[in-house]
Amino acid sequence: MSSSAKPHWLRIVTVSVLVLFGAAAFPAVDARAVDAGAPSKRARKLDRELERLRSAHGKEMVRVIVTPKAGRHAAAVSKRRAHGDAIRSEYALVDAFSASVHPDDLDALEADPDVANVSADAVVTSDGDPEATGVAPSALLETLGLDATDTHGPAGKNIGIAVIDSGLERGIDLHGGEHDTQFVFGDGPRRVSPFDDYGHGTHVAGLISGSGEGSEGEVDRTDAAGHSHHLKVRVYRGVAPKARIISLKVLDGTGAGLTSTVIDAIEFAVENRDRLKIGIINLSLGHPIFEPRETDPLVQAVEAAARAGIVVVASAGNFGRNPVTGLEGYAGITSPGNAPSAITVGAIDTHGTVSRLDDQVASYSSRGPTWYDGAAKPDVVAPGHRLVAPAALRSSLYAEWPGRRVGWAKKAEYFTLSGTSMAAAVTTGVIALMLEAHNERFKEPLTPNAVKAILEFSAIPLPGVDPLTQGAGAVNAEGAMQLAASVDGSLPTGDWWLTGAVDPSTTIDGTSLAWGQTVIWGNTVIWGNAAYYNLDAWALTVIWGNTVIWGNTVIWGNQADVVWDDPHLWANTVVWGNGLVDVGADWNDIDPTTVIWGNLSP
Repeated sequence: MSSSAKPHWLRIVTVSVLVLFGAAAFPAVDARAVDAGAPSKRARKLDRELERLRSAHGKEMVRVIVTPKAGRHAAAVSKRRAHGDAIRSEYALVDAFSASVHPDDLDALEADPDVANVSADAVVTSDGDPEATGVAPSALLETLGLDATDTHGPAGKNIGIAVIDSGLERGIDLHGGEHDTQFVFGDGPRRVSPFDDYGHGTHVAGLISGSGEGSEGEVDRTDAAGHSHHLKVRVYRGVAPKARIISLKVLDGTGAGLTSTVIDAIEFAVENRDRLKIGIINLSLGHPIFEPRETDPLVQAVEAAARAGIVVVASAGNFGRNPVTGLEGYAGITSPGNAPSAITVGAIDTHGTVSRLDDQVASYSSRGPTWYDGAAKPDVVAPGHRLVAPAALRSSLYAEWPGRRVGWAKKAEYFTLSGTSMAAAVTTGVIALMLEAHNERFKEPLTPNAVKAILEFSAIPLPGVDPLTQGAGAVNAEGAMQLAASVDGSLPTGDWWLTGAVDPSTTIDGTSLAWGQTVIWGNTVIWGNAAYYNLDAWALTVIWGNTVIWGNTVIWGNQADVVWDDPHLWANTVVWGNGLVDVGADWNDIDPTTVIWGNLSP
């Protein structure tokens, strides 16, 4: 964001910090005061974490991801090998390589004319929290606008989803057929029999496509004539039970992994997209943002996957609330949730009900804007609090949290987790239903940009909640499916692409709820009938948020600037640094060492 684009209040205020998030949130980063005279990040080659490691004068090897200058990949790799450094992986997807170097080598890398940027091979962790309890039966599906009793309706058939996580354990709801493929990364990829030593990946996969076979029961329903019926329901059924899960294991038995391993998995998904029929990638994991998104190799891998035609769903992160004081804060989005083209998802607490009227964004759900770039995130929010899904019975989560086990028919084969990981999984399932609904009618596939626009346009906003907290609103499966099944991408660019009437409202629990009918494009809200046209913006070659020519079909302007729409709604809890910080300084000079809370003072 240029200084000229900043709102007047951001340019002139100073901020007094009251509370730090704490080392538990970002253990690898030391909070430190911002040096207003420090050089701009644009003049540096090392990201913030590597700057910290270099100044620490440690002796342990440092894992890095090096981005060479254009055409200098081979030369940069050759120098590292000649120096005795271990090259871990080389990536064609993002023109980078990962290596282990001595801390003293960071100076040499920064001085190397063949090197454009050096990033920490940061530890990524899952965005799920085991400290939660169960929810009311079948509320998840019905609050999305789906019929929990319909076993023959939309189910995500023929949609392949790469779940990049801790693995998958087969069970009564996840077995054979759609759930029989797993690859392990780190020293691979190696195809293995599915397993999950942590348990998070199994939960994510179950929310997406668990069959619910192990939780069959009955519910009472009253038809239009007032007659009561006992109907069978699979209480803990996933959103898209016929979707095919391709498990790409990158997290270990503690729920942690490395950025380089995640990039390996994304590159594998792109390279094998046609063979494994992968249409969606789910990334319910992340790490703190240490650099602008244009140099972040994980973000760039996500962007490359989107350009290849794969929809990428990312969790926003669970850093929206101070664990000591309970205060809510902003700017807690993690990487790769800051990727422009990713569908970044925050978490809703539905309170276990079908009704949308009592929904709230979970206090822990990370809010925007993103560090360095000041981009509006998340894109949408979805149910993610206290969700029940299949358990990995041999996992560390299952062993360490017996109070979170959920039984059915005297068998504790389910587990409760909360977090934006779960919300991302639910959204991934909804997107599988959207793609299925569209593919049944049209040959031209939906692009990732079009999917994102449809998902945002049909979302149902939570009243009184700012866009940096909820994005375009809460995911609406019924509405998103209806719109996805009505757009014909084969029509010429600029044409009205709806093939039938669309009612921009959805009835849930007897209440008619209007769609938000907005698309958050970068830091600008686009409203009107944008989603009803086949626009240049929905093309594969366009990076979400970049400037595009909209024509006369879109209303937009300065008043639609989502990040700064009404700062008084949220600015009293925004804090950008440690100590007194002039946030009129370039964001590259502000140290995003932690999510911080306090009071905004003029």
